[in-house]
Amino acid sequence: MQNETVASNAALISTQDYLAVADRALLFVTRRPPVVMASGRGMYLTDTEGKEYLDFVGGWAVTCLGHSPQVIHKTLAEQSQQLVNASPAFLNKPMIELADLLTSVSGFERVFFASTGAEVNEGAIKLARKYGAKHLNGAYEIITTIKGFHGRTLATMSASGKEQWKTLFEPKIPGFIHVPLNDPETLERAVTERTCAIMLEPIQGEGGVNMASPVYLKWLRDYCTKKNILLIYDEIQTGIGRTGKLFCFEHTDTRPDIMTLAKGLGGGFPVSAMLARENLNVFDPGDQGGTYCGQPLAMAVALAVIREAIEKDLPGHAAGMGRYLFAKLETLIPSAGIRNIRGQGLLAAFDMPKPVGEEVVGACMELGLLVNSPQPSTVRLMPPLIAEKVHIDAATDILERALSRF
Repeated sequence: MQNETVASNAALISTQDYLAVADRALLFVTRRPPVVMASGRGMYLTDTEGKEYLDFVGGWAVTCLGHSPQVIHKTLAEQSQQLVNASPAFLNKPMIELADLLTSVSGFERVFFASTGAEVNEGAIKLARKYGAKHLNGAYEIITTIKGFHGRTLATMSASGKEQWKTLFEPKIPGFIHVPLNDPETLERAVTERTCAIMLEPIQGEGGVNMASPVYLKWLRDYCTKKNILLIYDEIQTGIGRTGKLFCFEHTDTRPDIMTLAKGLGGGFPVSAMLARENLNVFDPGDQGGTYCGQPLAMAVALAVIREAIEKDLPGHAAGMGRYLFAKLETLIPSAGIRNIRGQGLLAAFDMPKPVGEEVVGACMELGLLVNSPQPSTVRLMPPLIAEKVHIDAATDILERALSRF
């Protein structure tokens, strides 16, 4: 049987071979286009047919340094020769170095490491409920936002405000109250003695790049402080330079009590972090953990990514390229009829008059550009932070051609 498997793998030489095996062996979870990605370099992905794609999806805002960056290649090679895994029961050098750097640049005092965004969002939920149990008379409810997205575990799906998830995988985890974004009055009415925290994305990514207003975020910080409840920012998509600052909260100087990071933190390597204030250092032994929490390879990569982002001022670069991108998108309004251009830095979206998001994504891919449609009438752009004007020019040119079809 083992020899047959080896022979079968050796026979996978064409794209159709790979697609046939994918169709037979992969559990269906989403519709994927019939291409197989084989390599990536900088701003481009290349499939097994040799076709290149200008990537304005960026692995869902993950590949902040571009594809196959030398700094990650070098870090993985060096760290893998030193220590790959030691068990979360032990400290390791890159874990401590990363904790020191992250707390220094963020202003938080404590950090917990994991592998995925959903995992640290679960951690934030648990930490808020633990704090509520110890200091808020057993408060456990967390207020989140309609159209918010926090992950695909049962708890983070329950926290998310996606309409199509309301009746999925019942029964849901109780204790989450959903309110509209930028609506102080509705939020105030939702707060009770059971409320321990308010959790939101400063910019809703999967919801369509919906922005929390600076006025609302400042009000929310003051309100949580007054009510003695926790404020949690999910910066999994907005963190590590994406919006033109290293962290999105820096735009309004409204530091939350807990912040979660993932995606760009590893530049493509699975790693995530939950940061918290010192007064939230309340977990007891065994309350939180995981097999790959603080795994040395992941820690070394995240350390290298953050250093690279700071040394090359990628947040500043994202801010400048973001302004250029928004200006280019404005030029498409007369010809393509797009509207409601929004976002910050290199996280952008626009709406179309018709719900043709999937069709536009397909047309762009055919023309060599990768974009995303999180809502039927919305296109989202989140390229690597190394994008230059020439890439934005090429992307908007393809977008215009694709949109003209619809």
